[in-house]
Amino acid sequence: MTPADNLIAKMLSWLEWDAVQRLHPTLQEILALVFLLLVGLASYWVARRLLTRLFGFIAHRTPFRWDDLLFEEKALHPLVHLVPVLVLYLGLNFLPTFGPLLSRLMEATLVAVITLVILRGITVAQRIYDTTEVSQHRPITTYAQLAKLAVILIAVVMVISALLDKSPAIFLSGLGALTALILLIFRDTIMSFIASLQFTTNKMLQVGDWIESPAFGADGSVIEIALHTIKVRNWDNTIIMIPTYKLIESAFINWKGMHDSGGRRIKRALLIDQTSISFLDAELLEKLGRIRLLGGYLDRKQKEIEDHRRERGLELDNYLDGRHLTNLGTFRAYVEAYLRDNPKIHESHTFLVRHRAPTPQGLPLEIYVFTNDTNWFRYEGIQADIFDHLLAILPEFGLRVFQNPSSHDVVLLARVGKAFGAAGEFRTANDPDAVEHEFKASRAAPDGGRER
Repeated sequence: MTPADNLIAKMLSWLEWDAVQRLHPTLQEILALVFLLLVGLASYWVARRLLTRLFGFIAHRTPFRWDDLLFEEKALHPLVHLVPVLVLYLGLNFLPTFGPLLSRLMEATLVAVITLVILRGITVAQRIYDTTEVSQHRPITTYAQLAKLAVILIAVVMVISALLDKSPAIFLSGLGALTALILLIFRDTIMSFIASLQFTTNKMLQVGDWIESPAFGADGSVIEIALHTIKVRNWDNTIIMIPTYKLIESAFINWKGMHDSGGRRIKRALLIDQTSISFLDAELLEKLGRIRLLGGYLDRKQKEIEDHRRERGLELDNYLDGRHLTNLGTFRAYVEAYLRDNPKIHESHTFLVRHRAPTPQGLPLEIYVFTNDTNWFRYEGIQADIFDHLLAILPEFGLRVFQNPSSHDVVLLARVGKAFGAAGEFRTANDPDAVEHEFKASRAAPDGGRER
């Protein structure tokens, strides 16, 4: 007998008592089994306390990060379950009836414990990988989950073969006949894995990317790419889960290119009231000439126009013949100069200030430029500052922004008309500027044009 058998024999020596010896052999074996189970539970309790403290002591005393993760994920803790299994294994010689069944149960338990250790080891490896810089571009969450799934499937086959005392090859040979059923059960898993491969190989999606998918109501940052789902945190802090293969089937926008380029687009138009567009007269030309950003433009344009008219023998003061400066063209030149002078506008990206086709709401003067800051909050501030300034300076060029009349405008216009009618001076047909002047004066009044 081995030393272990001697130890177990001494522990079971109480079975030689007369009271026990008079029992049926099966009852004696049951008592021995109960005793072994109690010893196994006691050994498990002791081993759990000692080994857990030992793992923690070693993890906290070393400078390495990986052993801390092993302790946090309790990767080695399942090994404690092997202690009662070992106790039962040493007592199998004293349990001839229950020995074969216990042997199979212990084999299955051993497989389960090893499986738990491997699964938690994969989790630790993934967490270690996630701390590296390359993980931001090539996450392995999908592959980790797939590896766990493969380990679980293998473990299930091993456990069943251990319990039935059959070779695993028998079960594996039967998988061919179940291929159709397996494909049906794991359809989503297979499609999700293929989609994950496409995402990773083609660099279509990475953790941290800003994506927009109207089909799923997603508009935010990707926080996790898993085997079956992609987790997106929307800008309102809601979390949305999208099936991996469904996302690649539908259309989605990835704004990563915008971030990588270092520029974010501003595409917005000012709707100019077309009735305010006119030629520049001498007074307005003189006033605009004092603007630093327009000095060079006005001098150059005036010289071009004078040369053009002299070549064709045209009168310089005749606005109905030949080229002349307009307030809209001058304002467009000012917008270009103002944007180029702005240090927050990207110089190497597309830069356009253009007219779009006239609409019933006015003539769109579109600004199509890029900021050199892609941060959302700062981008909105830059865009707001630009249009605040342009809207404020627009009247200096004799231009107006189109705006649909509000109820307040209608009330003021009615009061102006009433005032003109009461005075016998309602001259809309002969002098519409008088009505416009009175209307503007009413709006500018401190009381908002209310009757006194």
